[in-house]
Amino acid sequence: MRPRLVDRFGRPVDGLRISVTEACNFACIYCHREGAWPGGRSAKERQMSADELGRITRLAVELGITKFKLTGGEPTLRPDIVDVVAEMGAIGGVEDLSMTTNGSRLAELAYELAEAGLMRVNVSLDTLDPGKFELITGRGKLDAVLAGIEAALDAGLRPMKLNMVLLRGLNDGEVWDMVDFAREKGVILQVIELVRTPGVPASFFEAYHIGLEELEAELARKAVKVVRRQLQDRPKFFLPEGVEVELVRPVHNSAFCAKCRRLRLTSDGRLKLCLMRPDTLDLLGPLRSGASDEELKAIFKRAVELREPYYRASEDEQS
Repeated sequence: MRPRLVDRFGRPVDGLRISVTEACNFACIYCHREGAWPGGRSAKERQMSADELGRITRLAVELGITKFKLTGGEPTLRPDIVDVVAEMGAIGGVEDLSMTTNGSRLAELAYELAEAGLMRVNVSLDTLDPGKFELITGRGKLDAVLAGIEAALDAGLRPMKLNMVLLRGLNDGEVWDMVDFAREKGVILQVIELVRTPGVPASFFEAYHIGLEELEAELARKAVKVVRRQLQDRPKFFLPEGVEVELVRPVHNSAFCAKCRRLRLTSDGRLKLCLMRPDTLDLLGPLRSGASDEELKAIFKRAVELREPYYRASEDEQS
């Protein structure tokens, strides 16, 4: 299906990233609370229900959005997360239904989620060292996450990606251990450069940020093949014995913004036009007030009309 939503900069929109809860059982030191909206934590009664998420998914598909990623907070903390996945997965036209998770509850939920329609998962895993894991996440649950990874793979939630946020002095010496782990498990490793967002204090960023230039050069020397993913404008390295490593840089370049194809939906039902901007449009309020399908689609269309790149080529050239 060709995207039907195209913004005034010529960017098609075919993806929706949905925060299904703001609750989280980890306290990661770098968290920027992607699912949050301006004004603090949303009231529990504003959290979208499984039925509401099913309807939103159907309308999004009718507009040409076919790729959906569930985020949080930690999405598996929702007691009805399997119902959420089932409602969304039952909509014809959903081509990709994935989840980003800390993995701590996958051991008990992976098989149900797969049966309900979840296709794949990204699991946050910054280190294999129990002490460092507890320092970074605030929780001593490394064993639970590793068990969750095994369960998800066994349940067929593939391809799996491991998200490793690189932190100077904490885990920057463990990349190759993580590469070996990814090779052993048959998963893709994403090494992520620390993002400077409003939720990350400048002092923290300056203390822990480390660029990916040296790692990229080393990966390039060892790779048997290197490709650049056009949509995300990021390099993927194919290393010996089949392991794949992707590098994810912050969204501080016009090339990334020029290729952005997704909207975000906060856990209280607000369409967020850009990760880096506070602008939102309320979708859940009108839905609960009896808005028709066409009226709700109009809100999607308005959100796309209002989108604009956070970084532009002219700004990059001036910097």
